[in-house]
Amino acid sequence: MGTPDHPLFHWRRKNRYYHQDLDRLIQFLVPPGQRVLEIGSGTGLLLNSLSPRYGLGIDQDATAVQVARQQFPHLAFQVQDAEDLKIDSLQEPFDTILLINTLGTCGDVQRVFEQIRPLCSPATRLVISYHNPLWEGVLQWASRLKQRMPLPSTNWLSQGDVANLLDLAGFEIVRQGKQLLMPKRIPVLSGLINHWVAPLPGMNSLCLTEFIVARLQPQIAGEAWINHLTCSVVIPARNEAGNIANCVRTLPPMGKHTEVIFVEGNSTDETWNEIQKVRSQWRDRLDIKMLQQNGKGKADAVRKGFEAATGDVLIILDADLTVQAEEMPKFFRAVASGRCDLANGCRLVYPLDKQTMPHLNQWANRFFARVLSYVLGIRIKDSLCGTKVLRRSDYQEIAAHRKFFGDFDPFGDFDLLLGATKLNLKIMDIPVRYHPRVYGSSNIQHVREGFRLLRICWFAARKFRFH
Repeated sequence: MGTPDHPLFHWRRKNRYYHQDLDRLIQFLVPPGQRVLEIGSGTGLLLNSLSPRYGLGIDQDATAVQVARQQFPHLAFQVQDAEDLKIDSLQEPFDTILLINTLGTCGDVQRVFEQIRPLCSPATRLVISYHNPLWEGVLQWASRLKQRMPLPSTNWLSQGDVANLLDLAGFEIVRQGKQLLMPKRIPVLSGLINHWVAPLPGMNSLCLTEFIVARLQPQIAGEAWINHLTCSVVIPARNEAGNIANCVRTLPPMGKHTEVIFVEGNSTDETWNEIQKVRSQWRDRLDIKMLQQNGKGKADAVRKGFEAATGDVLIILDADLTVQAEEMPKFFRAVASGRCDLANGCRLVYPLDKQTMPHLNQWANRFFARVLSYVLGIRIKDSLCGTKVLRRSDYQEIAAHRKFFGDFDPFGDFDLLLGATKLNLKIMDIPVRYHPRVYGSSNIQHVREGFRLLRICWFAARKFRFH
């Protein structure tokens, strides 16, 4: 497939191992069936491999564009300068815009990013890859030895440089990472090093390929828009009879309409009767729905509640009220305003006493948060807080792509964190104060749950780092 006379095919064959690894990375980051623009598309091989619903490739090399048109007539290709984009008859924004090893040859990177802005919506993701500047000397020697395509003067940008240029052009980073320690194939050795050694902390900073996923800096929605949205508050409740009334009594109204969905989970106390009683008492003032689990565990309860929800914004409120209901509006506003796509509760900012959360638990929470932050290429400080908030439309996308992960999460929190990361959603910590229980005891068995969390971290590492 392709025209072997074009130099790009020669260099791609010569460095097949590197290009295959890069292609797999971009295919992991970009779901099929999207509207995709690739700037610096070359002969179109990568764009075609993404199976876009609509694909447009742009390149300054007229010969490469002609080859791409011949190979992939179902895609569109144009000869254009990235610093002076002219996209004719743009019917809708692109879902993904690719800049794959393109920044190095741009005369004005900030201008390229500024040219891209009009082609984006708030949901558009900018996917960028470039070479780690630590490899500058190695790659220059590779070009001299004719092991790599010779290039003109190249920009060697650090992650900080790219982040700053994105910020100046009105973008913000959603996630970032590095991979590939050995770009040449040495049987057995390359696979072992790139699969097991390259993802490790410290070694990862030496990897050749750096990538960033970015989005437009949000235009924060005003009060009129926030108040126009509706929300559903899902409250999983198992053996929480003494907390049910307070869940309703202390929950502020949010947006145009607030729906409360209790999901009772095989309780041995009077939780179900208390939910019925509270619903009857508050019937005229609050929209309350009642569900009972057929399955077990919080994850099953959350999914059951989300499936029944009708609100634009979905909120998980734990019935133990260790994160209090009065805190929910700040989560709702963070998502409704567009500041983030997934609001993640963080209990580790404000002071904690050892009765509320023992020091060992605090240490464990920080440890798991750091592990997941590294594995996923995001920044979160508390991965174990049960309070999570996101738009219903984003949850539906996560649920639709759940087959990628399978049913791995008994808690319900990590399914959302991993799913949101896979879809390149913006995750943001929302600091909250953590309070002691006033009724009942925790359903968590710390040792068993600790081993479950280790398994989840390993599962996430295999999916995102050691894949």
